[in-house]
Amino acid sequence: MFLQKKGRRKAMKKKGIKCLKLTLCCAAAAMAVQGCGASSDDQKIEIEIVQYKPEAANYFKLVEEEFNASHDDIHLTISSPNDATTILKTRFIREDYPDIIGIGGDINYSYFVDAEILADVSDYEGMQNINQGYLDIAEALELVPTDGTYIIPYVANAAGVLYNRDMFEEHGWEIPTTWDELLALCDEIQAEGILPFYFGFKDTWTCLAPWNAMAVELSPADATKLVNKGQTTFTSEYRELSEKYLQLLPYGPEGPFAYSYNDACTAFARGESAMYTIGSYATPQILSVNPEMNIDSFVMPASDTAEGRTLNSGIDLGFCVMAECENKEAAYEVLDFLYADENLQKYIDDQNAVPCKNGDFQLSPMLDGMLEFIESGNMTDYQDHYYPPEMSVDALLQTFLIEQDVDGFLTNFETNWQRYNRDIIRMVQDYEAANGGKE
Repeated sequence: MFLQKKGRRKAMKKKGIKCLKLTLCCAAAAMAVQGCGASSDDQKIEIEIVQYKPEAANYFKLVEEEFNASHDDIHLTISSPNDATTILKTRFIREDYPDIIGIGGDINYSYFVDAEILADVSDYEGMQNINQGYLDIAEALELVPTDGTYIIPYVANAAGVLYNRDMFEEHGWEIPTTWDELLALCDEIQAEGILPFYFGFKDTWTCLAPWNAMAVELSPADATKLVNKGQTTFTSEYRELSEKYLQLLPYGPEGPFAYSYNDACTAFARGESAMYTIGSYATPQILSVNPEMNIDSFVMPASDTAEGRTLNSGIDLGFCVMAECENKEAAYEVLDFLYADENLQKYIDDQNAVPCKNGDFQLSPMLDGMLEFIESGNMTDYQDHYYPPEMSVDALLQTFLIEQDVDGFLTNFETNWQRYNRDIIRMVQDYEAANGGKE
């Protein structure tokens, strides 16, 4: 069914409201390039894409070459710089816009929607083929309800538990579907002298992986929005999550804060643990150490019942057309090429990604245990996609895991949230007051 915005969504917020966060964390000015669909001397329409995943630069270079070889009227340029988000923010401040940006579905996307610099792509025909679960995730990222659609999800990743399939088969271990079953499995693995989990908490961002994977079953998907509206607190919504997170620590290596992400990937690849609480994005790193490793995955079971289980998945890469793009039709032609099944499959193969487009795609066997959730659209976004980067929630989590003080952590989280989200909270509450709490 072609995407239609829900009738419950009301009028767009007033022009001129710009999220101040857009101006934060800007780096030195990027090199100026011809963009916004300008025509070159040979009358070709120039379309520029800036995308934020440098690890996929080779894929996008190939896309650029193949597109230009097959199109006489459009010339495509794709750049994949390091720290693309910072570069883009710098360019936006200078009003130097590319035609299309490739970004993740996180708080930065929310800021860009709020700043009204993205074009409504509701009329893009390819939208009808996008998995509704990811369209819902994109909509939920809006700071306040906004008319229109501003991102076309491309690929996603999935987080939960990676496990050593051969080790599980050898020992006859069953995949857990509840929290109690997970802890019982960990006890069983530990009793056989094997480490259940490996953690690489020296790199603070890795502390977010188990947190996000458990949060989808223990906290409302819109927890941050409810807090911004003044309808709940993190102390209420995150207490069980925090307590259960601490219960995982005894099943990992002693002193997990001494080990980096690379250390954890390497240890898991070498069979030093049966499981690894990380996302599918880690599999290329793991396979670089042990190409023959037989990896599968399952959804982290954080609740005490098997009902209501959902996959922790979000938009890893999506494309947005800029409002200043002068040739939207040409931009859509480029998107058609990117979203062609054969090209999307190449990206899936290259990055072990999950397609956001419906279709007969071949996914990595490492996602077998999550396939039913992906196909049904039963997915819930990462909690940290709603966290402002300057709040450094990953560092807060690392400190919490070291000190193991639940009350102190929750108090600190509340304080920091209010500090770093003042402008957003004010905007949300003003919107609620103006609209009677209706969306």
